[in-house]
Amino acid sequence: MADIIDLSLLADSRRYLSKLLDTRGLSYFLQKEGSRLFHLEPSKVELVLRTALRSREGTLPKPHPKAIDHCRKEIRRELIRRVANAMLQTGL
Repeated sequence: MADIIDLSLLADSRRYLSKLLDTRGLSYFLQKEGSRLFHLEPSKVELVLRTALRSREGTLPKPHPKAIDHCRKEIRRELIRRVANAMLQTGL
């Protein structure tokens, strides 16, 4: 079965993720407590997704749940990529 992708939702979420990364940095998305050193905070990923959903025009239909899940995965992938890149830069 084909994946359902909402390109406008994906573009909006990437734009908000970029803005948050520019203003707050990558550490904003990492859990401060816990046993794992680099663990993404799920609520911050949801914050980006909720902001992108709220910013949609009223004339656009509500996105399909699978499109929302795909967007969530893409946000997580981008953050994981950036964390891995930061780890390589620091030599961890």
